[in-house]
Amino acid sequence: MQQIIKRGLPFIAIGALLSPLASAAPPHKAHATTAPQPIVTSLMTHDLPDIQGKDALVITVDYPPGAADPIHRHDAHSFVYVLEGSIVMQVQGGKEVTLTPGQTFYEGPNDIHTVGRNASNTQPAKFLVVLIKKQGSPALIPVK
Repeated sequence: MQQIIKRGLPFIAIGALLSPLASAAPPHKAHATTAPQPIVTSLMTHDLPDIQGKDALVITVDYPPGAADPIHRHDAHSFVYVLEGSIVMQVQGGKEVTLTPGQTFYEGPNDIHTVGRNASNTQPAKFLVVLIKKQGSPALIPVK
């Protein structure tokens, strides 16, 4: 029986890291604004007995309009498939790309994901991610 679990993964939505557009003015002069946070839904985790010490994690990421990720890495092979909307992705040393439904993106275990955001400030975006990672390791590791 396949069990579907819906839960937000708090490590992907660290408010302070998601606020590159925050106001530089002191709080008493202006309210700081933050980019909307991505909504991560865990669909499945499954051990991979043929690949010792590895498991697969399948998630969806919903980007509300204007949403962005913090700089991070996965310590995993990460396969992205865009379901709806338009997203912008980049890994350190790579080119920034804008992806639309049906397009894919790959991040390796040593890549640092420097750009991950919704390309639109008015329309939502959604993508599916399959991570092949060490068993029990976190899906996302913030990079400072």
